[in-house]
This record gives sequence, structure tokens and C-alpha cells, in this order.
Amino acid sequence: MAALGLLLGRPLLAQDGRNEQFYLPGAFNWAMLKNYPEAARLFNAFDYGHAVLYEKLYTEPNAPVGELETRQFDYITTDLLIRPPRFAVAEEVIEPNYAKLAWKAKMMFDWAHILHRQVYDVYADERLSATAKDSLVEVLTDYYLSNKQLAFIIVPKSMALMDGQEFSQVFRRRYPKMNGLIWAYHWLQVGLYEPLIAGKTPAEKKAGVKAVLARFWSMVEDPPNRFPKVMPMTSAVAPEFSRRHPRAAVIFDNLHMMHDIISDVLASPTVPRDRKRAVIYQQLAESQRGDQNIMSLDDWREMGTMMGGVGIMGGPALGILPDPPTTGASAPEMVGMPGMDHGAQGRSTGGMAGMGAAGDSTRMQDPAAMTHSSESHKAGMADGHEMGGMMMPGMTGDSSMHAPMQMMMDMHARMMADPVMHQRMMADTAMQRMMREMMASMPADAMEGMMSKPVPADSVAAGHKHPAAPRPPKPRSRRPPPPQTRPSATDSMPGMDHSKMTQPVQP
Repeated sequence: MAALGLLLGRPLLAQDGRNEQFYLPGAFNWAMLKNYPEAARLFNAFDYGHAVLYEKLYTEPNAPVGELETRQFDYITTDLLIRPPRFAVAEEVIEPNYAKLAWKAKMMFDWAHILHRQVYDVYADERLSATAKDSLVEVLTDYYLSNKQLAFIIVPKSMALMDGQEFSQVFRRRYPKMNGLIWAYHWLQVGLYEPLIAGKTPAEKKAGVKAVLARFWSMVEDPPNRFPKVMPMTSAVAPEFSRRHPRAAVIFDNLHMMHDIISDVLASPTVPRDRKRAVIYQQLAESQRGDQNIMSLDDWREMGTMMGGVGIMGGPALGILPDPPTTGASAPEMVGMPGMDHGAQGRSTGGMAGMGAAGDSTRMQDPAAMTHSSESHKAGMADGHEMGGMMMPGMTGDSSMHAPMQMMMDMHARMMADPVMHQRMMADTAMQRMMREMMASMPADAMEGMMSKPVPADSVAAGHKHPAAPRPPKPRSRRPPPPQTRPSATDSMPGMDHSKMTQPVQP
């Protein structure tokens, strides 16, 4: 082997065994693809996006920024995401050189993605009760953890691993659009759990999934402005899923953190090419250690607040999308969190060099505690007040309540202007009934004033009071996609054996 290495003129990479493990058998498998194909097929496109990114970073380190930021980004967002592959992508076909470089990394990602998809399948299977779904997700997590060679740990790793090493943040600074797109992928991957859990009926679940997809497409329509500014944390974006299944939620955050770390290693000029495999494998080993560079579950749950709020992570999957905080910092600076002692978050017992000492994190107020109590608003409403500049029936003109009610009307206008909120409200029969009853109780002049109230110009196109949900952008024909990866009209992945992926496995 050494002689062969000399003949080839370069060192041979160590050999990794394949030893692949497949889905846990069950009749629930592929329920997501059956019931929510518009979401499930996007994951196939995401797999391509991750694979082509790593391949390009490794094989073309000196390529112009536009190769990823323009050519590949445009292809993915205006073609591949519009017509995603029908079947799962064999990533080693897209990333052959990277797969040979870091096969274990590729396999660890694949194994975690299988857990992702089987959890979707469980929650998308309407034959299962809510209790059975929760129990089955824990069984799937046990099955995932049984593969100790490939599983990420269920203890949250310190954010210092992603943001505090010598190579950290290189990728996001050089390729902000591609980085934002990857974070948008991760936002959707965890965010989709929420409507599947919260929906009480299949119709409610479908409406919720459509609304989450609409928010994802709104991110893609205005890159990089609407992309997450920091890595989305599952505990912030999908709080109900995280409450029910903290082990799986932590696994996904550790997975997404490792995606960022490997992007940085491949993009960093400070990591020589002949050291990239070794550094990647060091990071993988660190991701599987539970005795250092870790944080408590309480700190993990508060990371959304500590990192600047869920608004800069893309927003919660369900509920009103908050405005991002106006810190005046550029995206890389916000992401890097200057002045933040990452080591203090880590609860490290053997911290990495340069990451800071272990220590207690400062507790931040729970965002839920900041929600105004409805009782506090009832106090001043016994006699009545003016609402949005118009007198409501049975209400007196208490000027002290004018400003708060004006704010409520403004909030209502913004909510109805947001395409995601509008779609959800129109799908909620109870909400529609409440709106009808409220409007029926108003005098004609008050109704006219309310209906004529201007809608924020930054939310609604001219001439549309209630816009439809965002639609995926239309494919552009002026820029042909890379010929070797363009989806075929008859076969999304030519040459692949799809037979293994077409039929659900029976228990």
C-alpha cells in the first residue's frame, strides 16, 4: 500500500467500513411522503444542497465565491427546490471526493437524517394515536442511539465548538447566502414537527404544514435578508417537540452544529488540505463525548434567548413571527456573538484550548413570562373605551385606553397582512366566527373605519388587502443548471436503484 501511495504521488486516505443501518421497520414509514409530499420531497433537495456544498469546498478551494453564492445557490433555489427529487439522494454520488475524505461524517449525518425522517413519518401517520406517536418517537430515538459508532450524543454540546475555534465562522462570512440557506433548511427540518403535533385534525395539520412551508419560501424569496441570522435552535423554533422529545431535539441541534463546523473546516485556509480529514474526525469524536464542552438542558433551553431571540433564528414554527432585534450588528458579528464567553455556557469539565473556562451561565428571562396577561387588559375595559379611533358598542371614551387599543388594531392589521398568519386564521373556524361576531357588533361607521385602516406597506403588495401565502419562485430558464445534476423529467436521480425506497416496510 505504501508503494502504491508513492506511485500515486499522494498519501492514501484511511479506509472506512460502510456498515450501513437502515430504517427501523414499521408500517408508519414513508407516511410523510404519502400525506405531505410537498414537504417530504424538499428534504431530498436539502440532501443535494449539503452534498454539493461539501464537494465544492473540498475540491475547488480556490473557486470564485460566485460558484457557490450565485451559480449553485441560484440552481438550488430557482430550480431544484421547485422540482425536488422524488426519491432520497445518494449523497456519495454528489460528493464522491468528500465522501472518501470523511466517510464517517457522511454516515453520521445520514443516520441522524434517518431519525429526522422516521419521526416525521410517525407524526404524519393518522392511524396512530397521539400517545402512540410520542412513545414511538422515543423507541426511534433508542434505535438511533443503539448505533454508538454513528450517533450524536443526547447532551447539548457547547456553542463554543461552532463559534470559538480557530476556523470558526469562516464559511458564513465568505458565503452568507449559502450559509443562510443551510440555516433555513435546518429551521424547516425542526419547525415542521410543530404543526404535526399541534394539529387536532388532518385538516389542521395540513394547514399548519402549508403555513410553515410558506414561511420557508418567504425566506428563500429575499436572500439573505430573511434567512436566519444565527443557527436555529430546536428548543426555540420547535418548543413543543423539544418538550416532548428532548433527546431527539438535542441530537438534531448537535447534528446541525456539526454541519456548520465541517463547512468551516473545509472553507478555512488555516486548516491545510492534508489536515482536513484529521480535523474533521477530531470534531466528530468531540461531538460524541459527553464529559466535556457540554451545557445543561436548562442552558440549552435558554439558548434562544441568550443568542438574541428566536426572531433572528427564523422565528417560531407556530405563532406570530417576531421582528428581529435591531442591534446594528452585521450578520457575521451577530452570529459570532462578540463578547460572549462561550466557555461559560459549556459546563466544560475539560474545555478545549481557547474556548474559555467553565462557569455558570446568566439566566435570562423566559420569553413566555413576558407575554402580557389577558387579565391585565380586562381591568380597564369594564365601562368601555375607544378602539382604533372608533367607538365600540357599549364602550365609553376612556382616553387612557386609546393608545393600547390603537396598538391592538395595528397588530391585527399586521397579522392579517402576514401571509402565514392570514392563512392560519382563515383555516381556523373559531377565529373566523370570532371575527364575524366582532364585526357584526360594530356600527356601520366603525366597520368602515376598520376596513379602511391602512395595512403596513412593507407587508402587503399594492391592491391586495390579504395576500395569498408565498409561492415558490418560478424556475428561471436563463441560467442552465449544472448538467450533471439537473433533475430529469422522467427520473429525478438517473441510475439510482429506487426499488428499495418505494414500498413501506411492514412490521
